[in-house]
Amino acid sequence: MRVIALAVLACLAVAGCGSTSGTDEPTIPPEIASAVDPSPTNPSGMPLPSEVPGEKFGTVFTARPDIVRAHPTPFESWSRADGNKVAIHFVTGTPECYGADATVTETDTTVTISLRTGTLPESADKMCILVAVFGTLEVPLQAPLGDRRVING
Repeated sequence: MRVIALAVLACLAVAGCGSTSGTDEPTIPPEIASAVDPSPTNPSGMPLPSEVPGEKFGTVFTARPDIVRAHPTPFESWSRADGNKVAIHFVTGTPECYGADATVTETDTTVTISLRTGTLPESADKMCILVAVFGTLEVPLQAPLGDRRVING
């Protein structure tokens, strides 16, 4: 009983140690606040994915327009690939059960990629494990990327 009472008191002491700035919101220490930089967003409010070097990260997926139960999936980053392509990097399920497809809209200043992930038709009636996989999908472009921005659709 004494141990439980000490544990409760310790928790209350830790909870009471936070400082506030006159409101109910805690104050963010300057060393953390300076490291937090809100990501720029595209017109729909989604964060802009960052460019990373290289083109293949994790599991390589091949575009599958026939996926079922597809849903929009934002990609986290992208890389320049050979030719008129970019590689987008995202999280989905295992390639034995799940697939990805993307559509591209290009302008002079942006490349908007709308990624969809879903179940492979041949796995629609199977039990699939729920394991997150970091995947890469190469997406063809009509023109070289150049200095255009890559954004989530």
